[in-house]
Formats: sequence, C-alpha cells, structure tokens
Amino acid sequence: MSLAYSLDLARLKAAYDANRFKPGDVVRDVLKAIDANRESNPVWIHVLSREALLARAAELEARRAAGAALPLYGAPFAVKDNIDVAGHPTTAGCPAFSYVAAETAYAVQRLEDAGAILIGKTNMDQFATGLVGTRSPYGACRNPFDPHYISGGSSSGSAVAVAMGHVSFALGTDTAGSGRIPAAFCNLVGLKPTRGLVSTRGVVPACRSLDCVSVFAFTPEDAGTVANVLTDPDPLDAFSRAAPARSRVSDEGVVRCGVPRAADLEFFGDAAAREAFERALEKLRSLGAELVEIDYTPFVETARLLYAGPWVAERLAAIEPFFRSSAEKMDPVVRTVIEPGDSFSALDVFRAQYRLQALKGRCAEVWTRIDMMVVPSAGTIYRIDEVLGDPIRLNSNLGYYTNFVNLLDLAAVAVPGAFREDGLPSGITLIAPAFEDAMLLGWAARFHRSVATRLGATQFPLPENENEFDSAPTEDGITLAVVGAHLSGMPLNHQLTSRGARLLEACATAPSYRLYALPGTTPPKPGLARSLNGSGVSIAVELWSVPRVTFGDFVAEVPPPLAIGTLTLSDGRQVKGFVCEDHALQGARDISSFGGWRSFMTDHGRA
Repeated sequence: MSLAYSLDLARLKAAYDANRFKPGDVVRDVLKAIDANRESNPVWIHVLSREALLARAAELEARRAAGAALPLYGAPFAVKDNIDVAGHPTTAGCPAFSYVAAETAYAVQRLEDAGAILIGKTNMDQFATGLVGTRSPYGACRNPFDPHYISGGSSSGSAVAVAMGHVSFALGTDTAGSGRIPAAFCNLVGLKPTRGLVSTRGVVPACRSLDCVSVFAFTPEDAGTVANVLTDPDPLDAFSRAAPARSRVSDEGVVRCGVPRAADLEFFGDAAAREAFERALEKLRSLGAELVEIDYTPFVETARLLYAGPWVAERLAAIEPFFRSSAEKMDPVVRTVIEPGDSFSALDVFRAQYRLQALKGRCAEVWTRIDMMVVPSAGTIYRIDEVLGDPIRLNSNLGYYTNFVNLLDLAAVAVPGAFREDGLPSGITLIAPAFEDAMLLGWAARFHRSVATRLGATQFPLPENENEFDSAPTEDGITLAVVGAHLSGMPLNHQLTSRGARLLEACATAPSYRLYALPGTTPPKPGLARSLNGSGVSIAVELWSVPRVTFGDFVAEVPPPLAIGTLTLSDGRQVKGFVCEDHALQGARDISSFGGWRSFMTDHGRA
C-alpha cells in the first residue's frame, strides 16, 4: 500500500501551498501505509508514536503560520537505525547492541530544524556490513518490484521506505556502497556526498574514516534539496570539512565522461544488466557527454583493499567492546566479515596505506582526462535465496563498482535508468572527485529526466516542475536569474554552488528579450538583451538564491561583456540577472527562437 498522492518534494510543497492538506494529514496517511505493509516487508525497526508525530505536525503548522522559514516543511523522512535520535533506541541492526540515544545526530537535527518530520528508523544489514539487505535479525527487506529479490543494503529499509512512497526521503550511510546499491535496486536516487560534507556525529561507525551519511530520494533535485540542508561544517566532528571555493571541473563546454574498457566491465553473466548499461551510455552521449574509455584496473585494485586489507580492523574498532563480550549475538555472516580485523598488525596498516597511495596516483592520472566517471550501479541483482546460499561471494560481486569510491575520496550519485526487460530497475552511478557533488547532481537530473518513467515503486511519474523544494528566496540570499553557462549541469554552475547558492526555480523572462550566442567564448556563453523594437520573446532562466556574503565575490568573477542587471520575469517580478553589453551583440547569432540556452545547446549536441 502506498499513499494516494506522491510525497516527492515538488508535489508535496505544491499541495501544502494550495492547502490541499496539512502535515497532520500526511502523518496519518503515512502511518496507515506503514501498518498495511508491516507484515509483508520488515522495513521499519522503530516508528515514533502517533501522538508524538501529530504533535510534531501541529508544531510545524503553527511555526509556518507565524512566518518561520522551513525549507523542508512537513516532509516525512526516515533514518537508518545506526543514526541516533534522542530518546529512541539505536540498534544498528543488532538487538543485543541496542541503546537509547541521549542526543540526536547532527544530520537529523539539521533536517528537523528545516521542518522535516522524522517518522522512524529503518532496517539494515547489521553494523552496516553488507550490500544485500539480508543480514538482519529483523528480517530481509524485500525488493518492492519483486519480493523474491534483494533490496540491496546495508541501508535496505531506508531505500524501500522511500521507494514504496511512505516518506519523501531517507538517510542511509555509505562506506562501501550502502547508499548506492539499494538506490539502484529500488529505482531511486542515492547521493553519496563527498566525505565530511555531512557530519557523521551521532552515527554508529562502520569505518569511521570512510563513512558518509547518504540520501535516498525520488529525484536528483530532491536529493540536492536535502543535501543543501545537511551540508554544514560541524565543529564537533573531527572528520567534518567544508567545500573549497572552486570546482576542479574544466570550463570546457562538453563534460568528459570516463567509461571502463569493455574488458573491465563485469556483469556476472547478467545480459539484462549489460544491455541496460549500454542503453544508458547511449543516452549520456545523446545528452552531450563525451564518452572516454579508461583503464578501470586501479579502481578495481583499490576496491579490493576495503575488505582484504586492514580497514576490516577499523570495522572491529567501531564495535570492539560489544564484539569482545557478545560476538555470539551477532549475525553469523557479519561476525565472519568483522572477526579477521583482529589479525591485522600496525605493519599491515602502513603497508596498506602505501599501497593505497600508489593506487591513488594511478587513478589521479585517469582524472586528468575526464571530469566524471560512469559505471553500472551494480553489475547484477540477486534473489534472496541466492544470497542466503552464498552470502560472502555474491555480496562481494555487488561491490565491484562501489568499494573504491570512499577510499579514493570521490563523490557519487546513483541514478535510475530505464527498466530492464525483466521488469527490474537498472541504474548508473556518476562519480567525480571530492566536492563535485553539485555537478554530479546536475548531470544526474538531466539523465533522470530523459529516462525515468516513475518515482520509486510508486505509480507516480516525475513531477512536471522539477524545481528545488525551497522555492522562496532565503532571508540572507539575493535572487539571481541565470541564463547560460551557469545553469544547473552546465560548466560554470560550480561558480554558484561553491558559494553556497541554491536553485530556487525554473521560469522565464517577460516576452521582451532576445538571446544571442556570443562568438569566441570558452565555455560557450549566451548574451541576453532587452528588445527595443517590440520583437522580444520569453527566454528560459533559472533563479538561484546567492548568499549575500558571497554575492559580491561572484559578481567580481563575471567577465565582460556580461554584467549583472535587472530582469523582468514573465509573472512581473524583477530580479537581478545576467545581461550583455550591446557592443558584443554585433554580428552575434540570434538564437531567441530556441527559447533558451539549454535548448540551443541540446540542438547542437553540446548540452
């Protein structure tokens, strides 16, 4: 049972704005859906009480009525049960380990402060050790498209809760792929942020030096909205860090996308998975990505270090007191994986670090030739009975495209592709160096819009308006209309995101402008000018909220003949935006008939 309406952030906001229902109504409907599915799929470990949830909804309704800015107002969400919530148990998928948390995890608190409603805590592979979703005493989470198949892990319950339409988004964790594999198997977006951008304070560690809090959402836009709220340096988290002021991606008009050589691709005999990946590559090429064949060998070798090296000892360190006293109470497969951590010496740790450093050098050479990498999110998918019969080897197969990412300090976004011929989901993962999260989400959004047919396992299509959830300018932000190379997914978009800017909405100017392709600009840029003879048209733009503290720095980087002026939008609003000096338009091609820069670039195979 799913809700009768979609909980994606765009539609939910529109419903709240139109007063079609209130957060209290959503809470009641979510609880009904959870109860209806409780026996068929063990998604939830702990659900907050009806009384507490309705009180939270009433509190938010009152705050909104008083004018509070709540960018995630009334959005229900779930968290994996290795993430603390004050006053509620944390089990990490192991009842004998359970404790009642004294404080709420920093990431959860950020979401609640933004107006989201925590529904409860979800099932998982015990101690976040697994990519399958079957290593839990609470039961194996079943795939929402076919209950005979795995949902993926270790963040299994969080992914299924979103896919079934019971929450708008959910938090998982991702050390070796646990935020990406379940997304791939549940037709969701799985954002694994750059390490440290989201605080892990209040999270039971798997490998603390590698752990990330991940986001499951219906769309890349929704994942980006949640990430905007979560991304905040935490002075009490030693691993927390802020993004630098600049992006590394080149300012070329075409993004170079690395693809493993055919000999390096592994689908474990799954022809449907291979065919789905080939179709995804063709789609990326049609969207303007330049596909570059790369040597995937050093990434595979790095991946093997995670479980064949001393990082297993870090997993043991995370739960050592419990392991010493109560190992017999653990899931047998999880105990088998973690137990060898005792056998590694300090010498082994240093040797592994030297080996990792050497592999980083080999991988760095690959990154000089590409801007992002695309891989299958998983080489195949397994039935639950197959995994139970061969739990170690099959789990290892699922890590072929995931295990190296955190060891190499990379960011990644798993995004759904077209469905396989057998009706199961398929998907790709886009990967880039640290702090390129926004660039990846931009490309993920373009790919997703071009192939997606439904949200998760619900029957709802993508919303027509794929805008950010928070469509109102923030108090300390300046609204800026973007028309060209700064659009989301375009090569200069990082100049906005690196300064903390947030996408507000896609809209259009009043029908009084002309758009021109400026010659000799790198990357290619358009010029927008007001028409003086009544021949203007509406031009597509994006509105971004740029923090006041970084707006001046951004404007200083705008090169002539471009400038920041005042634009009139189709609804009469006036905002700051990009304009062009008249002299630069002499001889420039008038491309107004395309209606916007993105349409022009797509038509010319460059967007």
